[in-house]
Amino acid sequence: MADLESFRAETRAWLEANCPPEMRLPLKDEEDRVWGGRNAKFSSPAQKQWLDAMAAKGWTAPEWPTAYGGGGLSREEAKVLRSEMRRINARSPLDSFGIWMLGPALLQYGTEEQKQHFLPPIVRGEIRWCQGYSEPGAGSDLASLQTRAEDKGDHWLVNGQKVWTSYADKADWIFCLVRTDPTAPKHEGISFVLFDMTTPGVSTKPIVLISGKSPFCETFFDDVVVPKENLVGTLNRGWDVAKHLLTHEREMISNMGMDMASLGEVAKKAIGLDAQGRLDDPLLRADIARFDVDALAFRLAIERTGDLAKAKQGHPALSSMLKYYGAELNKRRHELMMAAGGADALEWESERSQGGTPARSWLRTKANSIEGGTSEVQLNIIAKRLLNLPGA
Repeated sequence: MADLESFRAETRAWLEANCPPEMRLPLKDEEDRVWGGRNAKFSSPAQKQWLDAMAAKGWTAPEWPTAYGGGGLSREEAKVLRSEMRRINARSPLDSFGIWMLGPALLQYGTEEQKQHFLPPIVRGEIRWCQGYSEPGAGSDLASLQTRAEDKGDHWLVNGQKVWTSYADKADWIFCLVRTDPTAPKHEGISFVLFDMTTPGVSTKPIVLISGKSPFCETFFDDVVVPKENLVGTLNRGWDVAKHLLTHEREMISNMGMDMASLGEVAKKAIGLDAQGRLDDPLLRADIARFDVDALAFRLAIERTGDLAKAKQGHPALSSMLKYYGAELNKRRHELMMAAGGADALEWESERSQGGTPARSWLRTKANSIEGGTSEVQLNIIAKRLLNLPGA
């Protein structure tokens, strides 16, 4: 405990000295996030300063080994880092599918060469990834995917289509599930490959949602050449890698909204305070209080799940529980933000609403219970694997 308290003191001092004041303010909108990549654009020098400082310490991926650019922190130290960042309202320095999803899969299944080649640039925010999983005919039933990779000796030739590929039009590389043995049962004969999005034959088409905006794309592969060394894991055993990655994706989705501005602060600006200094709407005040309690309990559940995993007592289906509750919680958050904003929250294009951010973000959350596996699929997994309920 003494060592941990010493680490806390050092971390607190370092964060105070290195986190720019601007990076302690709430995110204004989704465009205010830092995704990194070859074509990264920073809205302010503070964003790059914060990313560079954290990446230099490996704290964009604090629990990854230092050999691959990570921070090499223990789980307990990483928890201290997160709590100290919350104390000063420090933003995440980097949002990254490479950190949240691909990195853990590479650490588990990648070759040493793949780890050395891909992980350090991910930590530094130099490479931005997208995910090639869902297809027009393979969503919840992902194992039905038909994108095919033919063995051409020294490379794979990939043909097919993916859909709901988040930020594919902005990504540098893609981690992709392809069928390498079309004669095998559907959960077999699937492989996990990586390739550059600038490879000839790769094209994307944005999908506009009800919000008027969207990170999603259709992604097309026409005779795309993929080097053999970009196969992750065992040939035709990509489903193992896919399941491992999905666990981390669902945990990532469950954390959505955790770094957003306090609901109470948002409501206070819109509604004002009564004579006692309380939010001047008792019903909304009670709803926000219930939400804050549930959000705190959920944060503790995430920490407990991580502790169970470290003790090798975790259950793979716990990620489905976190994903389901986190998605529903984020939808509640945005419902309350709309309620707090009243008619002003319905603004769609004004400068005051930053281009209709509240309304567009609220509509965007409707996808939370679909992406990463629908809420219905998560409830089925929870029922069967956690509660051991009989099938219908």
